[in-house]
Amino acid sequence: MKKPFWSVPALFLFVNSFCSMVLGQQTAPITEPFKGVYQYRKASYDGIGKMYMGREISQVMGHLGAAWLNRPEREQEERTDLLLEAINLKPTDVVADVGAGTGYFTFLMAPKVPKGKVLAVDIEQEMINDLNQTRKKTGLTNVQAVLGTITDPKLPANGVDLAILIDAYHEFSHPREMMTNIVRALRPGGRVVLVEYRAEDPNVPIKPHHKMSIAQATKEMKAVGLSLKSVYKKLPQQHVMIFQK
Repeated sequence: MKKPFWSVPALFLFVNSFCSMVLGQQTAPITEPFKGVYQYRKASYDGIGKMYMGREISQVMGHLGAAWLNRPEREQEERTDLLLEAINLKPTDVVADVGAGTGYFTFLMAPKVPKGKVLAVDIEQEMINDLNQTRKKTGLTNVQAVLGTITDPKLPANGVDLAILIDAYHEFSHPREMMTNIVRALRPGGRVVLVEYRAEDPNVPIKPHHKMSIAQATKEMKAVGLSLKSVYKKLPQQHVMIFQK
C-alpha cells in the first residue's frame, strides 16, 4: 500500500518544482514519426495514463510552486553547489536549462559561462516573466529566456553545448519529441545532463512516478541517439546522469 504523503516539504519535492513546465496536462497531436511510441491506460495515482518505454509519465505542478523553487534551504537540501561542479562548464559554453522555472539554477550557471550564455527554457509565460525580471535585477546579460512548447524547446539547431534537465524529464508529456529536438540542438559531442531522484533508493521520500532509475533513463536516451558517459553520485538524493551525442 502506498503511503499517502509525509509533510509539506515532501509534497513539494515530489512534484519536482524545478521544472514548472506543465507537460502532463497539455496535449498536442502526435506527429507521424512518433505514432506507436506511446501507449495509454487508466491513469495511476500521480500518473497521467500515458506510457513511454514501460514508464508512466507523471503529473506535474506549474508556476504555483514558484516560491518553493527559491527557498533558502534548497542549496543545502539538494547540494546544488555539487551539481554545478559536476557539470564542469567551460567559459564559452552555451547551456540550455530546459524546464528552468524561475531560473534558480540558470542564474547559478550564468557566471560560469561569461563568454557563452544560458538559454532558460520554460513553457509557462509566468515563468518567462519571472526569468526576465531576475535577469534585470542581476544584470546578467548572458541569460536568455525562451518560451518553448510541450514538444519543442525552441533551441537553435547545432547551437548548444550542454542541455540540463533538473527533475524535469520524467514529467515531459512528449519525451520522444522533446528529446529529439534537444538532440538536434546539440553541437557534436554535446551533452545532456539528467538530474532525477533515485528510483533505486526506497529511502528517497519521493513518489515513484517522480523518480527515475539509471537503467530507465539510459534506455530512453539511447532511443534518441545519446549514450551514457558518467553518473555523478555525490548528491544526497539525485542521480546526475551525463549523456553525450
